Amino acid sequence: MSAAHNGSRRDFLRRSLTGAALLCAGGATDTLAVVQPVTAESGAASAKSRVVVARDELLRGSGATVDSHRMLALVDRAMQALCGCGDPLAAWRKLVRPGDTVSLKVNTLGGRGISTNVQLVTAICERLQEAGIKPGEIVIWDRDSEELERAGYRIETGNNRVRCFGTDRVGYEQELSAWGNVGSCLSKILTQYGNVLINVPVLKDHDGAGVTIALKNMYGIIHNPNKYHPNGCNPYVADLNMLPEIRSRMRLTICDATTAMYEGGPGYKPEHSWNANALLVSTDPVALDHTGWQMIERKRAEKGLKTLKAEEREPSYIATAADGEHRIGTNDPKKISIVEV
Repeated sequence: MSAAHNGSRRDFLRRSLTGAALLCAGGATDTLAVVQPVTAESGAASAKSRVVVARDELLRGSGATVDSHRMLALVDRAMQALCGCGDPLAAWRKLVRPGDTVSLKVNTLGGRGISTNVQLVTAICERLQEAGIKPGEIVIWDRDSEELERAGYRIETGNNRVRCFGTDRVGYEQELSAWGNVGSCLSKILTQYGNVLINVPVLKDHDGAGVTIALKNMYGIIHNPNKYHPNGCNPYVADLNMLPEIRSRMRLTICDATTAMYEGGPGYKPEHSWNANALLVSTDPVALDHTGWQMIERKRAEKGLKTLKAEEREPSYIATAADGEHRIGTNDPKKISIVEV
């Protein structure tokens, strides 16, 4: 593929993700067989969960905006390191296949300052299409269309284009899905618009839960998230991630740490943010959350702040998600392989 063609596709995707809102439309799809993720658990060579931390100190160049070409290269390096491939498309083809319908759950609660980066999502959509996923089989979503727009996304519903809209356009399932202490109605985008879920959260502090990264991003899927904030969201975050509608679809987490927050979240506090210029990528959301939490703790220490435990808001739901009842992933540093690229 020529560089000119790559550029035109990237420009098309960027136009599809930014701009004015349109009316929502779409249909249900059946859950298909899941491609076996390339996790530490599924690999014979290693018993560890791999978390890739990909960095580019020049990601923003000399300005404040993330460079789309460097972002695509950063995503490529991360995916190659995750899957052990010399070619980024080979990595994506280990995770998705033609016929899959893919939903990208972003996080736009914090507005443009601390939301999932549009350039990151554009890069993911580009590689998904090159791996054989049709544009109309990709949907970018969060709970609210206005929040998506404020974060820089374009609301798009054309059947032959990458779609982008909030649950407010289609609603929630009428019946509760339940596991443990959680009973919630799930977004119809999750249940009817994709058999593959890619989680694209943000790395940030949370005033009650300690941190909000991969696992807690699923609060944007349910109709009653406010019900599950007591006790630092524990065990509710872990229980929510046990719902079969989520577990059967979850394929990959790509955490946006281009801008991250170490204090004052979940709303955007520029004085407590930093340009980490990084991505965290894993098929194990628990291992990724543990790794991201430690990054936040190191930044807090650098800034002279107390640990989250000392502030009585340690994210204990991460350990719960790893316990014998849940087994969503591992939080044991001895069982996590952190790959820096």
